[in-house]
Amino acid sequence: MKLRYHELRSNWREKRVSWLRICENFVFERQKMRLHRVAIERCHFHKQGDTEETNVFPNAVMELNRQTFTHTYIHSSSTSVNIIVGSYVWVEDPDKAWIDGQVTKITGQEAEIETPDLKKVVAKLSKVYPKDTEAPAGGVDDMTKLSYLHEPGVLQNIRSRYELNEIYTYTGNILIAINPFQKLPHLYDSHMMDEYKGAPFGELSPHVFAVADVSYRAMINEGKSNSILVSGESGAGKTETTKMLMRYLAYLGGRKATEGRTVEQQVLESNPVLEAFGNAKTVRNNNSSRFGKFVEIQFDKHGRISGAAIRTYLLERSRVCQINDPERNYHCFYLLCAAPQEEIERYQLGSPKSFHYLNQSKCYELVDVNDAHEYLATRRAMDIVGISKEEQEAIFRVTAAILHLGNIEFTKGKEVDSSVLKDERAKFHLKMTAELLMCDYVGLEDALCKRVMITPEEIIKRSLDPTSALVSRDGLAKTIYSRLFDWLVEKINVSIGQDRTSKCLIGVLDIYGFESFKNNSFEQFCINFTNEKLQQHFNQHVFKMEQEEYTKEAINWSYIEFVDNQDVLDLIEKKPGGIIALLDEACMFPKSTHETFSNKLYHTFKNHKRFVKPKLSRTDFTIAHYAGEVQYQSNQFLDKNKDYVVPEHQDLLGSSRCAFVAGLFPPVCEESPKSSKFSSIGSRFKYQLQQLMETLNATEPHYIRCVKPNNQLKPAIFENSNILQQLRCGGVLEAIRISCAGYPTRRAFFEFVNRFGLLCPEALTGCFDEKTACGKILEKKGIKGFQIGKTKVFLRAGQMAELDARRTEVLSSAAQIIQRRIRTHIAHKQFIEIRKSSVVIQSFCRSRLACKRFDELRRIRAAITIQKHLRKYRARVAYSKLRVAVLEVQTVIRGQKARKEFIFKKRTKAAIKIQTRWRCYRDSKYYKKLKRGAIVTQCRWRGRIARRELRKLKMAARETGALKEAKDKLEKQLEELTWRIQLEKRLRTDLEEAKASEAQKFQNAVEALQKKLDEANANLVKEKEEAARKAVEEAPPVIQEKEVLVQDTKKIESMTTEINELKALLESEKKHSADLEKKLGESQECSEERRKKLEDSDNKVQQLQDSMTRLEDKLQNLESESKVFRQQAVAMAPNKFLLRNKSILQDLHSVSMNTRDLSELDDKPQKSLNEKQLENQELLIKCIGKHIGFAGNRPIAACIIYKCLLQWRSFEVERTCVFDRIIQTIGHAIEKAQDNNDILAYWLSNASTLLLLLQRTLKASGSATGLGPQRRRTSATLFGRTSFRGAPQGVNLSFMNGGLSALEAVSQVEAKYPALLFKQQLTAYVEKIYGMIRDNLKKEISPLLGLCIQAPRTSRASLVKGGASRSVNSAAQQALIAHWQGIVKSLGEFLNTLKTNHVPPFLVRKIFTQIFSFINVQLFNSLLLRRECCSFSNGEYVKAGLAELKNWCYYATDEYAGSAWEELKHIRQAIGFLVIHQKPKKTLEEISRGLCPVLSVQQLYRISTMYWDDKYGTHSVSTEVISSMRVMMTEENNAISNSFLLDDDSSIPFSVDDISKSMEQIEIQDVEPPNLIRENSGFSFLFPQTD
Repeated sequence: MKLRYHELRSNWREKRVSWLRICENFVFERQKMRLHRVAIERCHFHKQGDTEETNVFPNAVMELNRQTFTHTYIHSSSTSVNIIVGSYVWVEDPDKAWIDGQVTKITGQEAEIETPDLKKVVAKLSKVYPKDTEAPAGGVDDMTKLSYLHEPGVLQNIRSRYELNEIYTYTGNILIAINPFQKLPHLYDSHMMDEYKGAPFGELSPHVFAVADVSYRAMINEGKSNSILVSGESGAGKTETTKMLMRYLAYLGGRKATEGRTVEQQVLESNPVLEAFGNAKTVRNNNSSRFGKFVEIQFDKHGRISGAAIRTYLLERSRVCQINDPERNYHCFYLLCAAPQEEIERYQLGSPKSFHYLNQSKCYELVDVNDAHEYLATRRAMDIVGISKEEQEAIFRVTAAILHLGNIEFTKGKEVDSSVLKDERAKFHLKMTAELLMCDYVGLEDALCKRVMITPEEIIKRSLDPTSALVSRDGLAKTIYSRLFDWLVEKINVSIGQDRTSKCLIGVLDIYGFESFKNNSFEQFCINFTNEKLQQHFNQHVFKMEQEEYTKEAINWSYIEFVDNQDVLDLIEKKPGGIIALLDEACMFPKSTHETFSNKLYHTFKNHKRFVKPKLSRTDFTIAHYAGEVQYQSNQFLDKNKDYVVPEHQDLLGSSRCAFVAGLFPPVCEESPKSSKFSSIGSRFKYQLQQLMETLNATEPHYIRCVKPNNQLKPAIFENSNILQQLRCGGVLEAIRISCAGYPTRRAFFEFVNRFGLLCPEALTGCFDEKTACGKILEKKGIKGFQIGKTKVFLRAGQMAELDARRTEVLSSAAQIIQRRIRTHIAHKQFIEIRKSSVVIQSFCRSRLACKRFDELRRIRAAITIQKHLRKYRARVAYSKLRVAVLEVQTVIRGQKARKEFIFKKRTKAAIKIQTRWRCYRDSKYYKKLKRGAIVTQCRWRGRIARRELRKLKMAARETGALKEAKDKLEKQLEELTWRIQLEKRLRTDLEEAKASEAQKFQNAVEALQKKLDEANANLVKEKEEAARKAVEEAPPVIQEKEVLVQDTKKIESMTTEINELKALLESEKKHSADLEKKLGESQECSEERRKKLEDSDNKVQQLQDSMTRLEDKLQNLESESKVFRQQAVAMAPNKFLLRNKSILQDLHSVSMNTRDLSELDDKPQKSLNEKQLENQELLIKCIGKHIGFAGNRPIAACIIYKCLLQWRSFEVERTCVFDRIIQTIGHAIEKAQDNNDILAYWLSNASTLLLLLQRTLKASGSATGLGPQRRRTSATLFGRTSFRGAPQGVNLSFMNGGLSALEAVSQVEAKYPALLFKQQLTAYVEKIYGMIRDNLKKEISPLLGLCIQAPRTSRASLVKGGASRSVNSAAQQALIAHWQGIVKSLGEFLNTLKTNHVPPFLVRKIFTQIFSFINVQLFNSLLLRRECCSFSNGEYVKAGLAELKNWCYYATDEYAGSAWEELKHIRQAIGFLVIHQKPKKTLEEISRGLCPVLSVQQLYRISTMYWDDKYGTHSVSTEVISSMRVMMTEENNAISNSFLLDDDSSIPFSVDDISKSMEQIEIQDVEPPNLIRENSGFSFLFPQTD
């Protein structure tokens, strides 16, 4: 019993659900029963035990009961947030930034918090933030959906998503991208681009494609330019994000560009060049961009990419001369040092360690980077971009010159403040620099060591000291490199091509993020100045978005304050008192130093709140930026700010012999003085930044903040402090502060009522809508300052925590009641179990006593049974002996009796036989006697009657009149026969004369044709010699000539033979007529025989006349054929296929001449055979162009087309147009009705049926197999020769005569090239129509599929109302599956259309199989891309919809549905996983092999991490299963693509052989032709014939 008790208790534990959901439902039910005055006492049993069990509550619940007061703390937003004992909060931690814990004690303004590692932390309430315990385990895709919008909440949400490889997260319309430091190809494949194309922003999971798509749609719809600002620190993934943006924009608006490359490809191909000359290794990134880049992608009015341009900002010029360890200089220098040996020798290069500009750092190589390979890749990229070989050589010559220039060193000269070259090594590098730059050696030395001063009186040359000479050298190097980089950018822009007429563009800004290092110089100052500008633009945009959100929801927002950083910008750029202005002023004075510049700053901004003077430095200064304070070292500000070109340098390089170098230094304007006007980097950068901001202000901005999760640049490492710093620098936390200034917490009405409806049950039970219910809940709890919009509730900071605290109190009270009732129930159950146990024990004792009594009774019964059987045995033995004796006596007596009876029967039988023989003899004798008497009587009577008739005949014979009439009749018959014989003689004479004249004409025609043939042969011999000479030159060595068989020549000979036979027959007929004349003399004796012979002769004459008629028709056909043969012979001569048999051509020509003469002699005009056939074809095309219906389940059009082609022998001809006309008719019909499934199904039925008939009839002939139209040999059969030539080869005569008993009656016909081409075209049309029908159905159900993946939201209030709303709920349930029913309705209508048009079931099954596969792909991909769809309730909704599809498959039957249901295996298994209970108890083996064997590990991992239960509050799979999935994905990542999305298969899933095997035989003999061709005699063969 105890085991049974524990088993029941464990089962109860397994089936229980989340405590919070139980408490919540209990509160709703209790409040509802109280409002409706239902007796509560019915629900309370064992009431006395309630008070006794209150002392055994858990410690947390007892503590919660004792704590009746609430502590309040004030945040920066001056909004109170409630924290009570038991609340889960976030507290600051020096190592992890923020850690979570539970408040265990509150003392004054301090709280004691217990962390997950059981440590106690004491913190001030003002530094504690509430934690959302009901936040999804996988985080939310938009952080504006967070219940508590603060730093730890944002950090935890990003961390949760990053652990799931969800690297993208929204903050409103801002995209935060975390660098995964690993390849995630499934996020960027073409299928993902298809999913995000046109999708509303926020509907799918966050993605960089979504930002690009919304910017493109805004540009197209509003006609306004857009910009995408990608920012982040070095290594955060800005460049890769920019590539993805350009790739997606090219996918949306791409087009074919010149030279086969799109604009996007050209921009990406320019990246290696820009990275080689603009990127370098820094402390945080091995490939850091040391310049800002703004890519303008230009579009035309149709939204197609028309051009692009690249704008660069602030190249870090100082890096050319100065680098810090362990950083590197620009990549191009190291690539050049790793160039091929010939180039190294040409430029006199060596190891990077030998150059001053490179050996300032000990880092010369990068991990996993081969500089030699990268050099070659850069050269290839230059080729692609359009940089010529000469320009490439000049570029690297200038780069090598910079390296040599850095090795030039100076020492003091003989004069005061003068300098000279230090040693021979310096002279060598100076010489190499001059040679590479192709300038004067002495001039270069003077330009580096001297300065020219122009005075009104004279020109003075002043020497420079060694330090100034080094500054001059470095200035020249920086200037050359800067000019070189600008030239590369301009060259790339020219190669890409700009569209000056474009009015719309999308700009992608890839710019450096906020930087704060240990040592910050002028470059960090400019970078942070840029980020201050962009942050101001960002703040204004966020504030604008907030205003738009509030305006959209129609709430009051006028009192929201906007945080602006204009004071920092004024500090930096304001004229004349800004830092940049003071720096330019200091640079203009020769004696200014960084100390004087710093003192000037200290004096000017001593009272500025954003400017701080460090205590331990005299030259540093600190600026309080929006992201934090940054301390700058000003000791190099003046040198790095100077941008003017020394006139000596300008003159020297401008006169270089190298056109490329001279082009980098174009001549200055003549108006400017010799010593060029001062310019600075700061001023130029400020101007560029101003232009950039003007461009951004003229566009609609979109923001992407790239974040680097760790400094180790490795995946799966998340550093909290580093992330928070980047969020601050990226302005994300500033955007959160702007949101917190208004209403940071926003909840949809449904979500708010679903979460806090238990605080005001009367608002749910009443007839209120969700908006009114939200207001009543807030008013009941005394919440002030909230706003209710059109679709959302807006709460102030802290109000969400207050509502959660009160909700927790209600739930805790409900938990106490539930626990009390559960304990009472358990005690009552224990008592029942004990009572049952006692009853079982008593029953056991009674059973033992009964068993003993039963054993005793059983022994007694056994003894009685033994005695009974013993007595029975004795009695049976005695009875057996007596029975044997009696049987023996009976046997003897019965044997004697049987023998007596046998003897008696034997004697009786013999007597009967004797009697039978005697009676038979007597009766036979009497019958014979009676028969003889009857015969004698009959003979005598018949003789008497005969004698009477004889007397009558003798009397009649004596009459002469009868004899005379008979004689006259015979004479008339004789005269008639004589006249007929004479007429026959005249006809035969005329016929012989006509034949003789025809023979004479035929002979003349043959002689004329022979002469012409001789002339043609002479010409052909000449042409043959020329053609042969050309063929020998052009053709391969061996040419095999094949003889062309002309079968019509043989047929002509047979016709001639037949004519001779007919002549012989005429001679025989003459002889026969002579015999008839001899027999006329004997006509009186054998009149009956002559009459019969005359009738036979009449029949033969009629047959001869018919034969003559047929001969005339055949001769007429031969004329048409001869024309075609002559044309073919002329056409085939150049191709070396002309026969050399002159006799054949002579026969053809003679026949044609003879038939032409006969046709001229014919008085009646006749239409040629080709014209008749063209008329028949025209009528056939006109007929099939109409919808002529079906005969049973057979399409009439396909049947009559097949019959006509077979009758006309079109399959055996080399040239015909009937196939093309049929194909054109089908093509025009389907082009006009691309969206009409009824018409498409009609033509699919006809085309597939006709294709089946062709497949089973045609076979490739030897001349057509493997040969194109140019190599086909001429065949003797001509299209149209059908009506008089009999049936085609291989065809049964009964079939041609109209019987057409079955398709088996037709054996395969050798098809020529046109027939085989027609079959291929027909196959293509079957596939095309099939695809059009399938795609039409996909288009029809696609909008419904988007609605079917997510269940419509239902108000919580409508779900908790009483029985009065049951009918409403049932109606709502029907409405839930309305979309699914719409799909089922579309499928049903589509199936009816296919059935009506008798589409073969095989094709119907294929269509629905692909449609269900499409449904599976769309639903499954949407499920994986949208987290809101991976819920328990949504799984139940989709499961109900799938049940509708299953029912449809059942009613559609396997004949039409086939295996369509099996195509939904992915979505079925995914939904099955969502709706199962006890997911944490499932192992990975059970899930992957039992529940979801089809799903991959990536798919299971994504579903498991995105799952959330909105109905019962259950959890997903255990953390061990998640960890195992991660390990498996890591192992499979290298071998298998980790894409978790499915691809839609749009191929054609069948072949012609599949159709032929799947379809049954088609009986076409009884198909009636349509009325249009019924009356035409040329189509008489279409009518069914009967015997």
